[in-house]
This record gives sequence, structure tokens and C-alpha cells, in this order.
Amino acid sequence: MRANDFINNLIPPLKFTDRVKLALSWMEEIRTNILPVVEKGTFKGFITDEIIYEINNPDLSIAEVELLASSCVVQMDKHIYEVLRISSENQVSMVAILDKDLKYLGVVSEEDAITAFTDTISIQSPGGVLILSMFMTDYSLYDIARVVESENAKVLSSFISNDPLDDSKIKVTLKIDQQELRHIKATLERFGYKIIDHYEEEGGINSEQDRLGNLLRFLDI
Repeated sequence: MRANDFINNLIPPLKFTDRVKLALSWMEEIRTNILPVVEKGTFKGFITDEIIYEINNPDLSIAEVELLASSCVVQMDKHIYEVLRISSENQVSMVAILDKDLKYLGVVSEEDAITAFTDTISIQSPGGVLILSMFMTDYSLYDIARVVESENAKVLSSFISNDPLDDSKIKVTLKIDQQELRHIKATLERFGYKIIDHYEEEGGINSEQDRLGNLLRFLDI
């Protein structure tokens, strides 16, 4: 699940010497509102259609334009989750991928990253999501899964993140293969686990927006 495995080769980079009107033409052709700018193998930032419309000068060179999110980059060997995290932090729908020498390799779109990540962590499978809070020293996926399995359910996937409400704890997000979570919650609580949130899904995901919503709920970001 390395970031460079999901580079979108259909998205071309612009150069400083290119004109703004070329950027807009490419955006219309490939149906995007954002393109990367690369100069001599170095990623310089993104240009968007909004920037172009504000400039209102199609003959201006890219070098004369203030670009967006020059730090929106991920190294090639990072997990695809890092693409989603950086994209979310910068509020940009693409992330530039760099090699070990920090040279530009291409971009991964937020949409492609969501597709890859949801396919991997079983977000599309029917079931429910439980979010637990605990100290890192108390975390054992084996023990948690054993409790869940005692209720004839299985942990399809899990995700660990920092607990923003308590720096000393972590949040453990679990995707369970059952939609009814009441008995599983009660059993986990009986074993001393603190459940801070849950989501009960009614079926598979039917649209891209639903997939994004379920992914964000799973990651809790």
C-alpha cells in the first residue's frame, strides 16, 4: 500500500514557462480543477482553476502565479493513509509523490487514495464501527478480538490514532462484521474497555460520497 503504487499517470505536471491558458486547457481536458507544477524535477506547488479565474490573465506564465500547497508532498514509500492525511491537512485534492532524493514522481488524487484505502480496510463490507479509548500499554488487538469473537463476531480491520481529548491515550477504531453492536459493546464494557463512539451501518456503500463518509467515520478525522 505504498503511495507511489497509486500515482495517477493521466495528470501531467506544468512547468514555470507554461502559460496559464495551457493549465486551464489541460484541466478542462482531463476534468480536474487542480494541476501540479514541477520545475527541473522539483515539485513547486499546485495551480487551481480558482487561482486562474482570479488572475484573469491567460497569457501569464506559471512562474508569475502564486502557487498553492508546496508542502503537500508524501515520500514514495509511505502508506496510502499518509496521502489522505496530508491531503486533509492542506485541503487539497491531490498530493505530490517524491522519491528518496525528493524528486517529483507524480501525484495521487484524494479520490484514488480513498478508493485504495477503503478497499484495504474493509470499509465497503456491511457491519459496524466501534471506537475505544485506552492507554497504549493496555492495547492488545488479540485480546480485543477474543472478546468480540465471544459474541460470534469478527474484527474485519482496526485503526489506531491519538485521542485528541486525552494525550495520554489512544483511540482504537474497529470495523466489526455485524451491524448490531449492542451485545458486543456490553461485553467489551464488562471486560473494562471504554467505548466512546459507535456507528451501525445498514448495508453496503452505494456511492462515492457514502464511501468517503464511512472512511472518515472509520478514521474519525
